[in-house]
Amino acid sequence: MEYKKIFMYRAIQLAKNGLGMTSPNPMVGCVIERNGLILSEGWHYKVGMFHAEKNAINFVKDVSLLVDSTLYVTLEPCVHFGKTPPCVDLIIKNRIPRVVIGIKDPCDKVNGLGIKKLRECGIEVIENVLKNECRFLNKRFFTFYEKNRPYVILKWAQSYDGFMDDLIKKNSWISGVYSRQLSHKWRSEEDSILVGRKTVINDNPKLDVRKWFGNNPIRIVLDRNLSISDSYFVLDRTKYTIIFTEKKKENRRNTEFVQISFDKRVIKNILNYLHKKKILSLIVEGGKMTLESFIKEKVWDESRIFICNIFLKNGLEAPIISGKILRKKYIEKDKLVIKIPF
Repeated sequence: MEYKKIFMYRAIQLAKNGLGMTSPNPMVGCVIERNGLILSEGWHYKVGMFHAEKNAINFVKDVSLLVDSTLYVTLEPCVHFGKTPPCVDLIIKNRIPRVVIGIKDPCDKVNGLGIKKLRECGIEVIENVLKNECRFLNKRFFTFYEKNRPYVILKWAQSYDGFMDDLIKKNSWISGVYSRQLSHKWRSEEDSILVGRKTVINDNPKLDVRKWFGNNPIRIVLDRNLSISDSYFVLDRTKYTIIFTEKKKENRRNTEFVQISFDKRVIKNILNYLHKKKILSLIVEGGKMTLESFIKEKVWDESRIFICNIFLKNGLEAPIISGKILRKKYIEKDKLVIKIPF
């Protein structure tokens, strides 16, 4: 089993290359091994492009070598026709005798059917190799299918004494330049980003990845009474934006107005709508009331808090969140604390 883990670790490493590019598909990596050596490898580059297994098989120049090889893949191979043909059929066609799978695919269209078909065709299937690691790799994908909502990340910066701002110097940064750049990297990895009306009015954020590279997330704004004017960046129509409101308004280019009730179920209603849109992940960047709404409803999967080397002494108090500390690290003088629910 330790022998098999080496190649699965490599497959996980490859899969991570697709972070921020594959949604709503999962990140998948694949390694083809023969006689203890890597014969070929591949990963799912981008949604709509070939899957990891197809890429790995395509890189094998002499396909006759596949008949005594082992294919390692982080997620159960697909068995249905989507934008690409089923990977299971390709494995069977190339007579690969053994397949090692990290974890079963939770999607209803697969969910064990790929494994079943491989075994029915006489292929040896070994399951659950580095299962936990493969699950963590696709935490967004598994949350989406198991909880029927996006994976929710709460993110904010606060002073060392627990304030988000001092109520006087509006739109002033308390986190360092590298923490802000890391925040833009995170944005490039998620499907969407959400803020409330007050954050837009106070900060006029662009909610893009200008300090990094990659795809901009879908901008999501909570504006109950449509009080945000067109002069703000979130309504500049340059990037796809969803506005949740109680008012009725026609959609326009790159901007969708979604009428919902802002009652006690507002957060769950928003997440249900995003689930229907096949949005796998959401990063919530403020403000305080919006963040606390997600905390109160217990619909969060990760919090990322920058504790900055500054004392404000008074101002807007940061949210309080309880959870298991997953990781701590310093970004220059800022302390980053990542938590997950208990």
